[in-house]
Amino acid sequence: MGEHLARLNEAQRAAVETVDGPLLVLAGAGTGKTRVLTTRFAHILLTKRAWPSQVLAVTFTNKAAREMRERVGAILGQPVEGLWLGTFHALCARMLRRHAPLVGLEANFTILDSDDQLRLLKQVMEAERIDTKRWVPPGLMAVIQRWKDRGLTPVRITKNEDSDFANGHAQALYAAYQARLRTLNAADFGDLLLHMTEILRDQPEVLAQYHRQFRYILVDEYQDTNLVQYLWLRLLAQGHHNICCVGDDDQSIYSWRGAEVENILRFEKDFAGARIVRLEANYRSTAPILAAASGLIAHNEGRLGKTLHPGRPDADGEKVEIVSLWDSDEEARMVGNRIESLRRAGESLAEMAVLIRAGFQTRAFEERLITIGVPYRVVGGLRFYERAEIRDAIAYMRLVVQPADDLAFERIVNVPRRGVGEVAMRALHETSRANGIPLTAATAKLVDEGGLKGKVKDALADLLQSAQRWREMLERDGHVVTVATILDQSGYTTMWEQDKSPEAPGRLENLKELVRALADFETLAGFLDHVSLVMENDEQSGADRVSLMTLHGAKGLEFDTVFLPGWEEGIFPNQRSLDEGGLKSLEEERRLAYVGLTRARRRAIVSHAANRRIYANWQSSIPSRFLDELPDAAVTRSGSAALARDARAAAPPVFSSQFPLLARRPKVIEAWEQPSRPVRDAAIPVGSRVFHQKFGYGVVTAAEDDRLDISFDKSGAKRVLDRFVEKAET
Repeated sequence: MGEHLARLNEAQRAAVETVDGPLLVLAGAGTGKTRVLTTRFAHILLTKRAWPSQVLAVTFTNKAAREMRERVGAILGQPVEGLWLGTFHALCARMLRRHAPLVGLEANFTILDSDDQLRLLKQVMEAERIDTKRWVPPGLMAVIQRWKDRGLTPVRITKNEDSDFANGHAQALYAAYQARLRTLNAADFGDLLLHMTEILRDQPEVLAQYHRQFRYILVDEYQDTNLVQYLWLRLLAQGHHNICCVGDDDQSIYSWRGAEVENILRFEKDFAGARIVRLEANYRSTAPILAAASGLIAHNEGRLGKTLHPGRPDADGEKVEIVSLWDSDEEARMVGNRIESLRRAGESLAEMAVLIRAGFQTRAFEERLITIGVPYRVVGGLRFYERAEIRDAIAYMRLVVQPADDLAFERIVNVPRRGVGEVAMRALHETSRANGIPLTAATAKLVDEGGLKGKVKDALADLLQSAQRWREMLERDGHVVTVATILDQSGYTTMWEQDKSPEAPGRLENLKELVRALADFETLAGFLDHVSLVMENDEQSGADRVSLMTLHGAKGLEFDTVFLPGWEEGIFPNQRSLDEGGLKSLEEERRLAYVGLTRARRRAIVSHAANRRIYANWQSSIPSRFLDELPDAAVTRSGSAALARDARAAAPPVFSSQFPLLARRPKVIEAWEQPSRPVRDAAIPVGSRVFHQKFGYGVVTAAEDDRLDISFDKSGAKRVLDRFVEKAET
């Protein structure tokens, strides 16, 4: 046995040594997938079954390709040259350079980035007299990309595959866009795979050439392949049939970007005589975490089936903890307190992660970590108040509070579009400078004196009138209602509702979360001050920071401690996903939960809140069905909302086989009906020294339920809710 095989367990060695014929390696989370793939690659070369140029190895990221190249070289003891190793796009670009004339391109074609794609698509739409305000280019690009992911050229689109985008003109616009790309001798990323698949379909001599060249094909993350990638691989594998696909059907979580779990599920049907090797020994997580994850994913029907078990000797550990909390504020406090406790116990912040289902959930945890001084980073995205839609909404608020805020005015004057171009903005700036007045006053002057004409004049006059109306509403109706009204009446919410791009729903969720955040502040000015303080809180230097990220962004990563908040119906599983995808989406949501649990090495803390704020009101939340699916032997349950499980048991049994997707609709509780909070576990007694993020340090002089009278050192006497203060170190 070679040294490279001696380090493998029995299943891993079988996956490496089963060289000939089609093979599917079902590699569970933490089972050594990368080691198997790289060792198999090296084994083929060491046993002289093929030269490096005769192996096609496909990864999903450039990082994975570099890692595989380095590991194969380490096993062989020397760098390997002449490899066909890379991502789908990189390999197809390399092939397409050879055969570009077959699809109307030259070998030196340009690959457009996303900005160039959108600019070109907008030109095509305008040439066809499509209203790009109503039918935005990113929406059409998403439709075209879905077609390309499915291997559909314009002529291959059937009625079933067609789209009603742009009143049914999407297919014609797609054809015009492709023609324009050819005229420019250019291709977008989707074209790289689409063109090569068309060439392999239509040019037998080209396909035969690659059949002669590639004796072995290796594919990583096969569960994440889309249809065009699948077609490309099937065509290439028709030669020697030596295709090895490594993946995990239980971690297929990217259907929203075209991935099809069916590709891995039907492997045995697609490749006659295929063998399946299951890697089930997990070297990452403890036995309770694996038992919880396995028990959960077993509820999925669309899977090939495997059961993870510990592969390391020290697999005993803490059970998965389910924490039931009274509300979302308490949930954020709980996570922050646990992180603080772990840090005091000597554990690294870099080994802790908060994994959430949707981006809007980060806000509460960001603010909590800032309050207690714990450094963090948002992985794979911007911090909440840095996101474009949040900055836009805050600019509207700033303009209402302070009409002389020129920066806020400039940001929103044409968002959504009001036809204010460079000429109009130049006139506004010149009037502002000449008269020494803010842009809003300059705008009013030009509107009154006829310095602006037509639609621009009407649009700006309406904006100024609206701003004045919102200021009056702020005094009369309060800041929460006013900001919700601003977003609606300005057309900003409508702009994102009409946007068909994949990011639009998430942006709308973020805006709702922003309005929710307002309810925690007494005034709009107070909220804006708070945001300024938060934005000043730059990420601290150094690597020791807590990671905040979505569950989708966490795939492939691992941490000692993982927090999984927000396991409630409607949030997780996500109701929009269920509405759009039915049972198929429910199973993907469950796979996402499985991915979250298996990121944890030592401890996993799952939490849900009995109440969440919706605008100014509270809404009772139903615990996620996934909590019921976790095996009791692998979990412990704790938390202040002790009655939550009894309430869940009393809910209508709507998750039966007859009505599996009918949500248990939570009851909306009006603000004046909000039930009394349970007694806080660690009530703050009179005489305690406390800290408030806005008012600073002070001493509690009286306490009534969750309200505290505090004499602050600098701000004097105030009454605040106990959840906004922390005991200060004495």
